Amino acid sequence: MDERVSSQSVPRVPPIWGKKIPGRNKNFTGRESLLEELRASLESSTTAAVVPLPQALQGLGGVGKTQLAIEYAWRYRGFYDLVWWVPADQPMLVPSTLAALTDDLKLPSASSTGIEEAASAVRAALQRGDPIDRWLLIFDNADEPEEIRDFIPQGGPGHVLITSRNSRWSGVAETVPVDVFSTSESVAFLRKRLQRDVAQKEAERLASELGDLPLALEQAAALQAMTGMSTDDYIDLLARETRAVLNLSKSTEYPHSMTAAWQISVHEIENRLPAAAEVLRCLAFFGPDPILRDIFRRGKRSGARRMGPILSDPLTLNQAFAELNRFALVRIEPETGTVQVHRLVQALLRDSLKEEERDQIRHEVHLLLAAGAPADPENTVNWDTYAGLLPHLRPSGLVECTDEPVQRFGIDIVRYLLQSANYTSAKSFGEAFLRHWSAAHGPSNGNVLRLRRQLGHVLWQTGAYKESYEMNEVTLDLMRKEFGADHEETLRQALTYAANLRAQGNFQDAMNQDKQLLDAHEDKFGPYAPPTLRVINNLALDHALLTQYDSALELQQLAFVEQSSSQLEVSKWDVQLAWNNLARVLRLSGDHARAVDFGEEAYSHGVRELGVEHALTLMTARDLSIAKRRNGDLEEALELIRETHARLMKLYGPDNPDTMAATVALSNTLRQANEPQEAMKMARDALPRYQRAFGPEHPFTYGCMVNVALLYRLRGDARRAKELDEQARDGLLAKVGPDHAYTFSATINLANDLAALGDATGARALGAEVLEQIAAFYGFDNLLYLAAAVNLSIDMRASGEAEEGRKLYDTTVAAYERLLPPGHPERTFAKKGERFNWDFDPFSL
Repeated sequence: MDERVSSQSVPRVPPIWGKKIPGRNKNFTGRESLLEELRASLESSTTAAVVPLPQALQGLGGVGKTQLAIEYAWRYRGFYDLVWWVPADQPMLVPSTLAALTDDLKLPSASSTGIEEAASAVRAALQRGDPIDRWLLIFDNADEPEEIRDFIPQGGPGHVLITSRNSRWSGVAETVPVDVFSTSESVAFLRKRLQRDVAQKEAERLASELGDLPLALEQAAALQAMTGMSTDDYIDLLARETRAVLNLSKSTEYPHSMTAAWQISVHEIENRLPAAAEVLRCLAFFGPDPILRDIFRRGKRSGARRMGPILSDPLTLNQAFAELNRFALVRIEPETGTVQVHRLVQALLRDSLKEEERDQIRHEVHLLLAAGAPADPENTVNWDTYAGLLPHLRPSGLVECTDEPVQRFGIDIVRYLLQSANYTSAKSFGEAFLRHWSAAHGPSNGNVLRLRRQLGHVLWQTGAYKESYEMNEVTLDLMRKEFGADHEETLRQALTYAANLRAQGNFQDAMNQDKQLLDAHEDKFGPYAPPTLRVINNLALDHALLTQYDSALELQQLAFVEQSSSQLEVSKWDVQLAWNNLARVLRLSGDHARAVDFGEEAYSHGVRELGVEHALTLMTARDLSIAKRRNGDLEEALELIRETHARLMKLYGPDNPDTMAATVALSNTLRQANEPQEAMKMARDALPRYQRAFGPEHPFTYGCMVNVALLYRLRGDARRAKELDEQARDGLLAKVGPDHAYTFSATINLANDLAALGDATGARALGAEVLEQIAAFYGFDNLLYLAAAVNLSIDMRASGEAEEGRKLYDTTVAAYERLLPPGHPERTFAKKGERFNWDFDPFSL
């Protein structure tokens, strides 16, 4: 015997025993050969030479797969040091369930690394068997292999058990078919469940009538135990109900005996407490995932007529749930505050109703979901509730509902998904709502327009800039006609439209639009109201994009101070955005040390309030890495941008604007870390993505071209670098004009190309020209000016102006010493007398 298993009848509980593991079923009966087979298969899988496969319990709904998994966990718990239960019917929650193991496995917590990364770390640790090598993971109700396959350990010393109705698991797991009970198992179960010595023939007859289906036997026994009904009476009822089922002429994947057994239980519930039967019918139109009990507590004023009297009487409602639980028709989980109905029971309930009644109850569920949602979907405190509501939207058919309160809820769902950076789901739900609402109400309906505003924002966030611009332009025109130019919705839509202009590279047009909006917002809301501050934040961004950094800094400080200290409700999204934007403008202004300090605080705020994998937190991490690089913290910068880029790639893919910007930042950091090959690979990957997403004439596209040119020159191909820099400079002159930092930087690098090609005179002339332009735009105490001056001093000496070049160099170094502290990387580099190169880092629009 294994020394970890007591010689007594009860094995010891593992050191790590998951809180979500259901209690042991005291009525569990039979399945001995199946349990032994399962145990032998799991044991052999870890001793085989090949990578062991998970074991998948597969069979019809109601056949007892979950109960078998529960019994296995309890019976063999002494063989494991860790047993963990993962409800897989909500794939979106699987990562967080696994991530909860980080403390036990001595891994970084999800709060510091992100849920997805924490779950991956748990999976890797289990595969290694470090620090625990005897473990059992149970994934319950896993429908689609593709949805959770990445979270299942592949190999390792432990065991994986899966329960599923889906036979497709056979491709990735050893399938263990679970059939109905044998006759002897059915008889034994009935005797144990009823706690009496049921006659053999009586039990066999009942089992036969129910097709030996465990769920049907459980419900039949629960009914008999609660009512004292005899087996003969039950079988008589079953025969009558079966005939009724057959007369329905409806095809079903479930046996008629199960349908009949279920109907008997419902009829009994109806007789004992009609309210319980009404609640059960309502539950059938939610999804099969756990349902928040708070939905019913908040549903009193939902407008649900059928459920209204029950919802107004909390004692009756609680009694209804208790009765349904006693009759094994629902499963109540007090710890999570949820109730769940087996999907088989839900299907049978829906099939038993006439179409008109189905429509009535389905609509009441829509009203309950809408009433169960908190008022503010942008408040992070409410996100868990919205996440609990989300799985029930499509199963209930809510996307097709066109009632006013339900539509408002639908808009809030899209807002929640947008604010939580779940852009894929936000787009999917937004487009589904828009399709149904537009068909029902037309394009000018108020809620249709509100939804279009949210969907246009979603498209913009995902980098679908052309589609976003086209949708937002139409929406803005419609809102002006339907709502008026000074309506809050119209003003917010105009703000998003200004973002579309920025995405097109029309920075000056965006600023003009935002200036007009600032006046309109101050008139309507006041100078320091949250909507007005949002405009100020965007106006600061306009100034930064036009490289007017002093005015950008002044506006950004105002926005940040007022938003972070406002007594009014300001979303975490807006605070995070303003905080990071302030750190970014400090960096662009040359104050790299303070940019790092502010950036670290902003990043900590994002991790704490939004999560480490939220899009705004990752944007902050990217900007912080750039600030660290500019400040000379190259090692930390590289580590942070690698981590951030990997997360963005995993979450959003390579074509997302934030991922693209992180790719550029990683390339620039790699170049400075003396890894030119990898840097070139990243830079050449980013350029065509910017050309596709922003267009070939966008300033950001030309900025990426400057980066590629720089890498070509550093690898010795100055001619190719010159071609690219000339193209970028000409394009920037046409798009943003000569007085812009992007144009200045492209010109500085072009002069460097000429110098590398031996054209010292040409480099000197171009360098002098750009130095004069920078001085006129920024003044003499500007880092870009100083870098251009160092380069010009080199070119002057190379073209025969040694004394003048030396004087310029000495004056410039003195300015560096006056403006920057000792040890600053640019001050140190200037003292080396080497040529400055400038690169480009795009930022979020």
